[in-house]
Amino acid sequence: MKYTDYYAALGVERGASADEIKKAYRRLAQKYHPDVSKEPDAEAKFKEVAEAYGTLKDAEKRAAYDALGSRPEGEEFRPPPDWARQHGGGNAQFSFDDVDFADLFSRFGGAGGGQFGGSPFGGGGSRAIPGQDFEVPVEISIEDAFKGTTLELNLTLTERDPSGQARRVPHPVKARVAPGAVDGQRLRLPGKGGKGTNGGRDGDLYLDITLKPHRLYRATDHDLYLDLPLTPAEAALGASVEVPTPAGAVNLRIPAGTSSGQKLRLGGRGLPRPRGAAGDLFAVAQIVVPGSLSERERELYRELGETAADPRRHFGEGA
Repeated sequence: MKYTDYYAALGVERGASADEIKKAYRRLAQKYHPDVSKEPDAEAKFKEVAEAYGTLKDAEKRAAYDALGSRPEGEEFRPPPDWARQHGGGNAQFSFDDVDFADLFSRFGGAGGGQFGGSPFGGGGSRAIPGQDFEVPVEISIEDAFKGTTLELNLTLTERDPSGQARRVPHPVKARVAPGAVDGQRLRLPGKGGKGTNGGRDGDLYLDITLKPHRLYRATDHDLYLDLPLTPAEAALGASVEVPTPAGAVNLRIPAGTSSGQKLRLGGRGLPRPRGAAGDLFAVAQIVVPGSLSERERELYRELGETAADPRRHFGEGA
């Protein structure tokens, strides 16, 4: 069989943590997903990334893969003589002739304590084989995260029939995302993955949620951040200004002497939580100096400059 470097496919080191592997997969799967990507060969690249992640995210599969050692990409090789006994459920007589590398690991770690379900390792083709789990990245807007939404996904999944042959099948899915979804959340849809065989249960579908960039808001968990432009007068004297929130505009009091970068909190105006109070919205003050001034404005700014305290006076102070 030909060796495939799964670590290189995900762009991580062999010693990468499970979290690093997951982050790399999510980034690449979002980039190459055939439904959204405009990259050349996106489908082939997505399949390569999904295949690598399917092995490395599972501790048993990863241990079996690592036991094969590191080799040049595409090199023909045969696993060590005792590899099947150590990782294949005790059957040391298994032949690797004409075995596909991806097929080997796609079958590892199924029901039955780490046996190769349905393969020559497992023995007995009538044993119930659970369907394959799938993981798909999806993007939703902050408005959808605030109100909740229903996703209608037209997926195409790669499944394997009982003989081990891969086939591409359409897989429409409707999923309800409750209000309060956050970036990085993983939504499990039981039984929405690959079909089980011989009475095995259907696999699960996992949706990896990311929030789309928004023209106003930035999300951190359930909190939202908004850049709030203020005139120098509003910042210096204080004011009441209208601020947009996902639930509608509200009035926010600007304290006198507000500095640029200061965070003004609107409690409970962020994303809802499944349990407990909603997150907060933080308006980050941004003092905006006009680019062009009328003659009257210039005169007023000159007067202000003559009477204002020097903000750099501490430069001349001793250590």
